[in-house]
Amino acid sequence: MTETESEAAVIAVCLDDKHAFSKKLKASIRLLEGLGVAGDAHMGRTVQHRSRVKANPDQPNLRQVHLIPREMFEEMGAKGFLIRPGDMGENITTSGIDLLSLPGGTVLHIGGQAEVEITGLRNPCAQIEEWQKGLLKEMVYKDEHGELVRKAGVMGIIRKGGEVKPGDRIHCTLPPKPWNKLERI
Repeated sequence: MTETESEAAVIAVCLDDKHAFSKKLKASIRLLEGLGVAGDAHMGRTVQHRSRVKANPDQPNLRQVHLIPREMFEEMGAKGFLIRPGDMGENITTSGIDLLSLPGGTVLHIGGQAEVEITGLRNPCAQIEEWQKGLLKEMVYKDEHGELVRKAGVMGIIRKGGEVKPGDRIHCTLPPKPWNKLERI
């Protein structure tokens, strides 16, 4: 495996025990191996997202933690949208790492203990449009090659638990090649 180091860091951490669109800022969160964020509505070994539970409640939870880069907030801010940490329902807001370009299976080492394996892209839902009109078309669109682009962050599973707080450094371990492009999950 290849190890890459960067200036990546945690900017904010959030959780909510209800299935709400946004999550509440916290001083720290605890990641639980194989489960997700302690106290969060999406924590569990099997899917917790309402639409996925309806489809098949026994499928594994590949969406235990949601991460979004702060740089996306800045990009959307330049287009007139105001997005703050937790607003889009993420658990961890990052800086200095291009989450959307990482291959599937990348492991993020966060702080002193926690490890998150990236499983896929978050699929933006209609609630984003209800929250801020026009934002959905900025979060999901077709590029100049006709490829669908999703910018609502990445999802992951907890490989190793631990406390995560703002200021924690993030280091990536890339999976062996060939790399798998992140897909909607």
